[in-house]
Amino acid sequence: MKQEDIVYQLLDNNGGYLTTKAAREHGGNASVLKRMADRSLIERVAHGLYVSAETITDPFFVAQYRCPKGIYSHETALFLHNLSDRTPIQLMMTIPSGWSTRLFAKDDIIFFYCRPELSRLGATEIETAYGHIVTVYDAGRTLCDCLRNLDRLDKDLVLTALKRYMKMRDINKTQLLEYAAIFKIRDLVLRYMEVLL
Repeated sequence: MKQEDIVYQLLDNNGGYLTTKAAREHGGNASVLKRMADRSLIERVAHGLYVSAETITDPFFVAQYRCPKGIYSHETALFLHNLSDRTPIQLMMTIPSGWSTRLFAKDDIIFFYCRPELSRLGATEIETAYGHIVTVYDAGRTLCDCLRNLDRLDKDLVLTALKRYMKMRDINKTQLLEYAAIFKIRDLVLRYMEVLL
């Protein structure tokens, strides 16, 4: 089987995406991927990640591939949880303090930092509209993060999301208040909850 055929088969098997590592493991190599990208047969969407020409690129999947320690948070997480209808102009991620973001252009992703021991608190997986699984903070953690950083976010968007959350049937108010206590904003969250109910 020709190298290009191997690449096409792997792309088909992986939803239109292929990493250089996966290509090597199945008999392909990086130079074949580069040649195919140069001829616009496939597209390089990140270092070591390619997509077939027919596949619509999932910006959430690609950004998380580029930043595997990042967890979608704030306005991006509100969108992924259907608490906001506004498609994010810039993606927002939280990463552990001390992790470098120097390889990312300033306009790519807005980063927030948290203590490493809290970086996985509330992390869960969600399916994007493109069908890929990404890591995101759950709705309770997301709302607490948004209220803690309200001066850096769209206040109306956050308060609308909190209202929408409070009207949902399957919300976990206890967990929301537990997160609020951990981040020392319990009184703030209770105040907003009272106003919005």
